[in-house]
Amino acid sequence: QLQACGGGLVQAGGSLRLSCAASVRTFSIYVMGWFRRAPGKEREFVAAISGTDVMTDYAESVKGRFTISRDNARNTVYLQMNSLKPEDTAVYYCAASSLRWTVPLVEFDTRYNYWGQGTLVTVSS
Repeated sequence: QLQACGGGLVQAGGSLRLSCAASVRTFSIYVMGWFRRAPGKEREFVAAISGTDVMTDYAESVKGRFTISRDNARNTVYLQMNSLKPEDTAVYYCAASSLRWTVPLVEFDTRYNYWGQGTLVTVSS
């Protein structure tokens, strides 16, 4: 089970940090990802991080602004979002994959076994 939190309302240019706590055994074996679904759009990949080697992958639209990280001791993955834009407005979902780290396959939501409930991020202009 994955529990995401940290969403909210923020002005453009502001920051938020999302957290996702996982109730899984051996959290460190899972690739963790963040996806988002904006109003009227398909769900899209945001970022992913490998289990222990701390490799990361980002969507082009968030590179340089968002940072994914994890704390395996706390079974938690984070998404630090800086320089937020109105187009970042979406429901953000965390997900866990038991499949091996492979780029760009980690960008496909079909790779992920478990999903959180989503947390809403709203960026005002």
